[in-house]
Order: sequence, then structure tokens, then C-alpha cells
Amino acid sequence: MKVLITDPVPEEVVERLRSEGFDVTVKTGIGEDELVSTIPEYDALIVRSGTKVTRRVIEAAKNLKIIGRAGVGVDNIDIAAATQHGIVVANAPGGNSVSTAEHTLALILSVVRKIPQADRSVKEGRWERKKFIGMELRDKTIGVIGLGKVGYEVAKRAKALEMNVIAYDPYISEDRAKQIGVKLVPLEELIKQSDIITVHVPKTKETENLIDEKAISTMKDGAYIINCARGGIVNEKALYEALKSGKLAGAALDVYEKEPPDPDNPLFKLENVVTTPHLGASTKEAQISVGMTVANEIVNMSKGLPIKNAVNLPSVEVSEYEYIMPYLKLAEKMGKLAAARLQVAKRAVEKVRITFRGKLSGMNTEYITRALLKGLLQNIVSNINLVSALPVAKERGIDVEQATGDISSYESMLEVEVSDGERCINMAGTCFGSEYRITKIDKYKVDFVPEGHYIVSLHEDKPGVIGRVGTLLGNYNINIAGMIVGRYGGRGGIQLMLLLVDDPPTDDVLAEMEKLDGIIDAVYVYL
Repeated sequence: MKVLITDPVPEEVVERLRSEGFDVTVKTGIGEDELVSTIPEYDALIVRSGTKVTRRVIEAAKNLKIIGRAGVGVDNIDIAAATQHGIVVANAPGGNSVSTAEHTLALILSVVRKIPQADRSVKEGRWERKKFIGMELRDKTIGVIGLGKVGYEVAKRAKALEMNVIAYDPYISEDRAKQIGVKLVPLEELIKQSDIITVHVPKTKETENLIDEKAISTMKDGAYIINCARGGIVNEKALYEALKSGKLAGAALDVYEKEPPDPDNPLFKLENVVTTPHLGASTKEAQISVGMTVANEIVNMSKGLPIKNAVNLPSVEVSEYEYIMPYLKLAEKMGKLAAARLQVAKRAVEKVRITFRGKLSGMNTEYITRALLKGLLQNIVSNINLVSALPVAKERGIDVEQATGDISSYESMLEVEVSDGERCINMAGTCFGSEYRITKIDKYKVDFVPEGHYIVSLHEDKPGVIGRVGTLLGNYNINIAGMIVGRYGGRGGIQLMLLLVDDPPTDDVLAEMEKLDGIIDAVYVYL
């Protein structure tokens, strides 16, 4: 595997990858044009915040399988383009949480105690003790916007300083917040009640300009704003006006709307603003941690193991992944079989329903759903994989429904229903250890391992039909390696037949087979 690293990472990260036999190239400081010309030969890319992985870069990355972001934020990576092209994007959400939380605390103390200003005053030969009167943190209210990994660490440290901690995060439960004595409140209440507001959310359409002129107008007079998350969450123009007018006592910024910021940024001319150049994760420990995290994700991918911190794939524990692995293979085979039976190249699939029964019902089974969709669509969508399968299905207007249920016959069972609006195919299957089997197709009970070349047909349940099929295939030198016949309703009904053959039949053979007396239809599928 060839790995390209375009932002500085510790040498330990490079050595970790090389110890696995990877061909690693470190090429930092390159622009988009050079990256576009360089990336086609690489299987993996590691970046920090400096490299912009644009759609143009991704479209040029013909062999790229994974982008590792050595850090938390992925706003420098076009996630939609990566997903569309089947490229995994993985980050390191926990690796720099403590470093960023500690930097947040350092900025809070710096701005409320006016430490940078006092330091400069002393070094310039002045002794201005009365000028730099600060504020205690004890008993003050700090509002934490975003109680994820970093926000959680900030809240814990604020509690240790005897602060009153409130937080806004619609994705965090009350129980999680109560573990560290934090009260969850609506955003509007947090803004009104806080003496200090600190931001710890990703930059998205929803969070851009979250703290704008209107929000600042409802803050306490003399409050402080801290941003160690992403530039643009706090509107810089509105912040400048509030600081200049005295509405706010101060602000501490580690991130900016444009990085590096313009040296003439008006915020830099204010005495009550403390700034650092995006240093939240800049500790030796954090750099090694986030770098090793993404390196290990690349190693895991190369070994077929789950990627724990994938941004565009579900997160699954190793033990759970090992259990569902055979079901991924089963689901993909079922998708292929459904595609052949429905002839999806000619008619669009409208709905897919997948039901997980037994032990599977309590697991994260999205990988299985993606595998089914991959098998279903792979003959009409080039290069589809587990990353792109679900988005591609949604783009095509396929209604994908997942359900769970109990079962008594097997430890786990997978039930699949695929419809094109006129016809509907139903299947069921299960796994015994690593062996996967399809146990039902529509109303027919079957039991077979879906591997190899299969001719699947429906025929009238009457003497001579199967014999005529055997004779036809023999005439074309096609050997039958196995046969499964599903019967429903007895003599005079309709039978389902699956013939395992050594060689794939041509379209002419299938057309001639369908002309045989008693044959209703016949399709070929490689499973």
C-alpha cells in the first residue's frame, strides 16, 4: 500500500506505517495542483488541517481508498465527494481532546486575568498592577456549546475550578451531562446566563455564524467569548464591534474565519483580545496520538478490519464486526441474486427492506445494509463499495428500510425484500460461523451456499421439465455441479430451481432454455 502524507506528522507515525511494509512518501506544503498530479498512484492519504482535499483532488485519486485526518475537524476534506467515490474518511476525534481542552482553559485564564497584556507591559519596563485587575473563575457561569469529547473535557476542568457549568448540545443525553455535574440548557438560555462562552462544535451550515450580532446582543454585559473550535462559528465582525464598544469584556481566539488570518484583521488591534495560531492540538502528546490513530486505521483497512473512526461509515467494535462479517458476504450475495431475478439493469429498484432477527437485531447492522445495496447495484454502478452504496441508493430514489425482530429457529437471520414497483423478491438467510446460507427465496424453502455460477429458473411442477433442462445444458457442454429445487403447492404448481454450473451460460443458452416446455423464466447470476 502506498501512503502519501502532506502535512507534518511525528516520525513515529511514519515508522508505524513503514513497519507494516507500506511505501510512505512525506511531501508537505504542496498546493492543490501538485496534489492533483501526485495523488493518482496512492492508496492512502494522511493530512492535518493544512491540506485541502477538494473534489478535484478526489476525482484525480484513482487508487485512493482512505483519507486519514490527523485531528478532529474534517472541514478541509470534501466528504460528499469522497463518499461518492467510495473513499473512507477517518479522523482522530479523541486524540487531541485533552490538549485542546487544556488550551481552552489556558486562553480563558489568559483573557480574564489579562496575562498577555501584563506580560508585555512588564517587558516594556512598566509596572501597572492596577491596570490589570482580573476576574476569578470560581462561582462564575461558563457556557459550553458542544459537549463532545473536547467540550466534555473542558466542562470537567471547569467544575474542578468551582465554576457553574451549563451546556448546549442537542445530541447529548441528560445522564451523560449529569455524570460531571453539567446542566443542559437551550442555546438561548446559555447565551443569556453565561459569564464565559466557549465553543466546541464542528463548523457546519447549522453552526456557521452561530454566535452572531443578535446572539451577542443577548449576552451578559462584560462577558467573554472563547473559540478553540473552528473559525466562522463566531462572527468576527460582530465580535469586533461588541469588544470595541465594551459590550464584551474580552475574547480569546485560536481559530479564525480565514487561516492564516489577515495581519490587518481589526480584532488584532484590540487590547482585550488574546490570540494564538490554531494551537489547540499542538502538543507533542496530541500530535503523536492523532497521527498514530489514523495510521492504525489505515493498517486496519489493509487487513480487512473495521475502521473505528470513519466519518462516512458506521462505527463497529471489533468483536461485533467479526460476528457480522459473514452476514456482509451473505447480504451482498442476496443483493446480487435479487438484481438478477428482478433484472435491475432494465427496471429501477424502488424499495429495499432488510430485517435483522435474533442476535443481529441488537447490533449496528448498517454495514450489512450497505453490503446488500452494493450487491444489488454493482452491475449498474461502477466501483460501488460499502462507502458509496447507501448514498448511491438514495441518489437513485431507492427507499431503504431497516427493521428488527425476534426469531426462534436460528441464532440470527437476515430477511430481504426488494421491489421494483411491480415485482417483489423476498429472501432469507443465516450464517453458521463463517459459512453463510440462503434458506428461502420467495415462498420456496431452499438451503444452499451462494457461491459460483447459478442458473435460477421458475418452471411448472410436472414430469420431464428438469430432464429437458439437463439435456439442453449437456448439448452446450455445460456441466451441472449441483441442483436445488424449491417446491411449493405440490404437483401442478410452480417450482424454483437453482442449478450450480461449472461455466456461465450464454444469453443464447438462457433464451433457448426459456423456450423449453414448462420453463417460465431463467436468469444467470454469479454469486
